[in-house]
Amino acid sequence: MQANAQTAQVDDLTLIALPTAVNCADLFVRFTLGEWRLRNMTAECSAVACALVEAAVESADPKTSRLITLRLRLTGEYLVVELEAARFIMPPTSPDLRTGELQLAGGIKLIWCELALPTGVNANAVPLPRREKRRSPAAEALGDEPDVDPELIQRILFGLGGSMGNGHQR
Repeated sequence: MQANAQTAQVDDLTLIALPTAVNCADLFVRFTLGEWRLRNMTAECSAVACALVEAAVESADPKTSRLITLRLRLTGEYLVVELEAARFIMPPTSPDLRTGELQLAGGIKLIWCELALPTGVNANAVPLPRREKRRSPAAEALGDEPDVDPELIQRILFGLGGSMGNGHQR
């Protein structure tokens, strides 16, 4: 893992080590890479993430914590897939995939795999996700928001025991 590169973006998901976690991991990767506009890396990243989650599910001890955390991190020239789990046996990976593991406090292992970003792209060049301000379907059904008279709101607040801003309180 590159020690000198700063993380530009990160997203994680905590799962319970059950077989359904693999499908959740795939959905998480697809959503996150869509948000980061790295859809061309989805297949490779999903394969790595799902293999790690599947290995964590198979390695999990029912007597200990079955929580696993899957994390995607953009740093330098890499998309890093990380997995934290109490027990873990590393699955076979591609020889050209940089991997590693660290022992964390509390008996948790951190497993990571680096996927090279496309040529000419680095973590800082990946745009942050943009979310549009959207109204709920119920608000849309009501139509435009009504004009509100500020004086009326002040009288209502005063009547409810609030202040009108001039020091008067009930």
